[in-house]
Amino acid sequence: MQSVRSVGSAGPARSAKPAPSTRPERWTEPKRLLDAALGTLLLVLAAPLLAAAACSLALRRQPGGIVARELKAGLHGYPFTVRSLRTRRWRLDLLSRLPHVVTGEMSLVGPAALAPEDPRAAAPWRQTVRPGLTGPAQLGRHSTMPWDEPDLLDQHYVEHHWIGLDLGVLVRTLPALFPPRTQGHLSDADHRLPGYSATE
Repeated sequence: MQSVRSVGSAGPARSAKPAPSTRPERWTEPKRLLDAALGTLLLVLAAPLLAAAACSLALRRQPGGIVARELKAGLHGYPFTVRSLRTRRWRLDLLSRLPHVVTGEMSLVGPAALAPEDPRAAAPWRQTVRPGLTGPAQLGRHSTMPWDEPDLLDQHYVEHHWIGLDLGVLVRTLPALFPPRTQGHLSDADHRLPGYSATE
């Protein structure tokens, strides 16, 4: 009985710390508030275009369906499935990912979303933020850039990001939504593996 009392006097055992989630942690964060508010507004505005694009793709009956699904590493490295329309016209594939911003799996501005098996996804600085629809590295990415430069741009953003920087990136993204045919696409698909050739 004595041993039982001594154990009880120590208080209840502490529960294990819950695993981090990709869901929003603090809705009071300015960045998260910007994502939720502006992401919702953009989704409402883009809804007619997205619906028309989805109907057009459905009529074509292309292989694989109208929605592409890719597994990506999110906040804290937790994987989630990115769903986007199988079209690059007017960057509707990018806009179709806005629901992930609204739900908190992605951010409007942030590092490019990478596959969980990509070794770069394990970088500690990358796991502290949500991947973004756009970002400094995605805007400045060209096929002739050295491979490490996009990662350096992403890391610099993570270490110094603030709302003003996010707004600046979003303003620069607007003209990139309607690129000329010779311009590179704004997408995480632009982050290619080493050895990529522009002739492929």
